[in-house]
Amino acid sequence: MAHIDRRPRKSGWRVRYRDPSGRSRTRSFQRKADAERFAAQVETEMSQGLWTDPARARMRIDEWTAIWLATKVDLRPSSRVRLEGILREHLLPEFGNVPLNRVSNADIRKWIAGMINQRYSPATVRKAFIALAQIMRAAVSDRRIAFNPCQDVPLPPERHLEQRFLSATEVEMLADAIEPRFRALVLLASYGGLRFGELAGLRRSRVDSVRSRISVIDTLIEANGELVSGPPKTRRSIRTVPLPRRVMRELESHLRQYAENSPESLVFSGPKGGPLRRAGFRRSWWKPAVLAVGLSGLKFHELRHTFVALWIAAGANPKEVSVRAGHSSVAFTLDRYGHLYEDLQDEVPDRLDTLLSVLSSPGTRATDWLRYVGDT
Repeated sequence: MAHIDRRPRKSGWRVRYRDPSGRSRTRSFQRKADAERFAAQVETEMSQGLWTDPARARMRIDEWTAIWLATKVDLRPSSRVRLEGILREHLLPEFGNVPLNRVSNADIRKWIAGMINQRYSPATVRKAFIALAQIMRAAVSDRRIAFNPCQDVPLPPERHLEQRFLSATEVEMLADAIEPRFRALVLLASYGGLRFGELAGLRRSRVDSVRSRISVIDTLIEANGELVSGPPKTRRSIRTVPLPRRVMRELESHLRQYAENSPESLVFSGPKGGPLRRAGFRRSWWKPAVLAVGLSGLKFHELRHTFVALWIAAGANPKEVSVRAGHSSVAFTLDRYGHLYEDLQDEVPDRLDTLLSVLSSPGTRATDWLRYVGDT
């Protein structure tokens, strides 16, 4: 309960109350009406669990961000580097010197609009905003501020770039054109859907030649110039991927020629035996190969798109694709690749026509029809 009385030996009014920890606090006002208004506010915030320590709320955002970042234990090294870049380039120049309790929803809207006017991509704007929203959410959880000012901030829509898929013929052309020690890498990316880091971190013990499948358990990440081995991108990225037998034979040939015979040796490495680095691979072997076959501008990650397209064309359902690609969910698979399933919808009426023609044939019994459906 907040109490109001006159300030001893001074003009004005004083509000006395105890915070949730039991500490006694006071605040002075010249007018009684202001003191009453503050006392009512304190009591409301106390009853609703929204009261925050004004001194803690005055911490600058750059100071709080340093504390918050040090506790982000769920980041991979590469993700931490990207986040630090976003903070350094977009967030701290705007809000670094501002106290936590002085950032308003209008300030954030103005910041977002400014980045859009400076022609930053929607993806960049959204990443910067998400970082700020997480920082302020942590401040709310730490009871430094009462609410997150990032709520209800409009963001630019994400642009869905046109996806590029290679045909099986184009995959073979690219595999033929690239340095021979990376032929199997191209085929494994196209028919197995592995990310570059997963390929760079793949070890010989993860290859099951008998069952023609590989286990994706490790990935090689580059952060600040250092290569770090760790788990894949997400928990669902840990997976088993079946391969066409022909691709497995290519992989076996690669292992005999280019990989050491130790179970923990890397399947793919540079000419001198060291781990593959993305930038060096792209510059020395990827770009010359894509130019040689007329696929200028092709990105390595588009081989992963190709894998999904080829699996869908082969009849794999969304659940199968999601599991084999290591997507976060089936919903993600359908959101990103659902249009490829639309291309197969024309086949459904033809199959239904076949079923109906069987059912409508003279002398056909329901049991015959059910047996036919089971066979198909």
